[in-house]
Amino acid sequence: MRKIIVSIFLILIFLCSTAMGETAADWFYKANALSDGKKYTDPIKAIEYLNNAIKMQPDDETYYYNRGVAYDNLGQYQPAIKDYNQAISLKPDYAEAFYNRGTIYSEIGQYQRAIEDFNEAIRLQPNDAEAYHGRGFAYDKLGQYQRAIEDYNQAIRLQPDYPKAYNNRGINYLSQGNNTLGCSDARKACALGNCKLLEMAKGRGVCP
Repeated sequence: MRKIIVSIFLILIFLCSTAMGETAADWFYKANALSDGKKYTDPIKAIEYLNNAIKMQPDDETYYYNRGVAYDNLGQYQPAIKDYNQAISLKPDYAEAFYNRGTIYSEIGQYQRAIEDFNEAIRLQPNDAEAYHGRGFAYDKLGQYQRAIEDYNQAIRLQPDYPKAYNNRGINYLSQGNNTLGCSDARKACALGNCKLLEMAKGRGVCP
């Protein structure tokens, strides 16, 4: 899941602004008013607003980060990566930017780069279950199954109700012939609302 950053300080600036003309913070607030907390409902309009914010204040990492999210929502991965790069350049400890860039690298098949970004996200925020899950998925894709399981284990320790982590760990176990643990994870994922793996495994006669 991509992470949108909303600055409370900038929202307060917007609320207190006068009729002297729109500021960078005003444009930023307008863009984030289009967010539902997970993605932008109108990413094209959000990009337009964030372009204006960046023109007025080109050294604010949050503007680049959120524009990266908007590009990401549109599936425009290269502009998104470019904006995450700039956000990290301005704020080298920007864990969310490393996480989001890692997710894109994973989606476009650049799994080693994804792992490197998730490593940084985990170093900066060691309790981020999603970063462990993302790195586990990348390890899975590289055939490093034990490392993947270790990361899924950690994601579940940090967030016990994480259906994707159970689902992907279950796929890993089943692919290695460990039906007992695989089916257990499939059932747990289903209990949390993700039943695709369990239905598939039952259809193939793998899980009772």
